[in-house]
Amino acid sequence: MGVPRIDWLASLPIFVSLAGKRAVVAGSGAAAAWKAELLSAAGARVDVFAPSPCDGLLRLRAGRRCGSVAVHRRGWSAKDCAGAVIAVGAIADEPEASRFAAAARAAGAWVNIVDNAGHCDFTLGAIVNRSPMVIGISTDGAAPAFAQLVRAWLEALIPAGFSRWARAAQEWRARLRLARLPAPARRRFWRYFSERAHTRSERAPGDSDFDELVAAALRGESRPAPAVSFHGVPPDSPDRLTLGGLRALQMADVVLHDDRVASDVLAFARREARIVPVGADDRSPHGDDDIGALMIALAREGSNVLRLVAGETSRSLRVAKEAAACRAAGVQVAMAPGLDRMAHGAVADRRPRACIDGPPGDGRAYPAELKIMPAGRAQRSVARPPPGNDRAKP
Repeated sequence: MGVPRIDWLASLPIFVSLAGKRAVVAGSGAAAAWKAELLSAAGARVDVFAPSPCDGLLRLRAGRRCGSVAVHRRGWSAKDCAGAVIAVGAIADEPEASRFAAAARAAGAWVNIVDNAGHCDFTLGAIVNRSPMVIGISTDGAAPAFAQLVRAWLEALIPAGFSRWARAAQEWRARLRLARLPAPARRRFWRYFSERAHTRSERAPGDSDFDELVAAALRGESRPAPAVSFHGVPPDSPDRLTLGGLRALQMADVVLHDDRVASDVLAFARREARIVPVGADDRSPHGDDDIGALMIALAREGSNVLRLVAGETSRSLRVAKEAAACRAAGVQVAMAPGLDRMAHGAVADRRPRACIDGPPGDGRAYPAELKIMPAGRAQRSVARPPPGNDRAKP
C-alpha cells in the first residue's frame, strides 16, 4: 500500500470568494467589529445589526474598505439573513445564538458563532496576509493563541514583497497562455518565477522579469541530461529536515525512499509526485541492481528523480553502489553535502568519514549533526562526542 498523500484533517481549509456578496454580522462589541472588518477586507457587503455599536464598529462604518459596512442600530431578525452567504454572530447568550444560527442556515448562509464551536459551520483562523497569497492557520478551536504564535513566526519568515509577486502571477497567467509555451516550458516558467520571487522579493516585478523568465523557460525546452539527486533525511521526524532536502522534495517528480523515511517527511513532496518505497538494506523488495536500473530508466524519461536515504550511516554502501550504477549509465548524480562524504567513505573503507567515535569499546560511530533554523532563530547545533571522548576524527 502506498504512502497516503495527506493525513487526517481536523477541518478542511478552504478559501471563499466574497467579493460583492452579502454577509451579516450580529453583535455590538469588539468581536463583531473585527469580524465585520475581516469580511469587508475580503470584499463582502457587510450588514451589522448592533443595538449599541461600539466605537470600533462606528469607525469601521466611516472607514474605507474593500467591501462595504453598514451598521444598523437595532437587533437582528430572521429576515435580515435573506440573501447572505455568511452569517457571523458575536452573541454570548446561548438561546439567542441558537436562534441566530438556525435562522441563518434556513436562509442558506454558512454560520459562525464567536467562541461557540457547537453552532459553527466554519471557523476563522489566524491569517498571514500577502494578498493575493493568503495563509490560514487553525487549531480547530483547540488553542487560538497557538495559532497566533504560528502566524507571528510566519509573518517574520515570509517577505512582505511576496504580495507583489503574487499579484504579478495573476496578471502574467493570461499573458503566458497567449505565449503558447509547451507544457514543460510552462512548468519551468513557474518554477523559475518562484525562485526569482524568493530571491528578489524586496522589489516589484516588471515586464523585463516576465520576458526573461519566458526566455529562460524556452532555452530549457530541450530535454535535460538525465540526473538523479541523493539526499539523506532524518529517519524519524521532519523537524530536522534541511532546507536542501525540503527543496529537493518539492522539486521531484519521482521519490524513491528507504522504508524508515518518515511519512511526515514524504508529505513535503508535491501531490503529483510518484512515491516509490525501495525497502531497507536487509529486506529490500528490490536488489541494488534493480533500484539502480529503475533510477536510470526514470531519469532517462526526463523525470526529476530524488533518492531519499534514511539517516543511518550503514546505508552509505548501498548509496555508493546506486550512484556508481547511475554514473556508469551516463546519468548525472548530485549528492547532498554530507551524504557524498559518507558514500565515498563507504567505498574506501566501509566506514563513514563524517562521524565521531564513541567511547572505547563502544564500537559505534555517531554522525555529526547540523541543524538549520528559520531566520531570526538561526543557530548551529553540532553533535558532541559521547562522554569519555573529546576529539573527532577527520
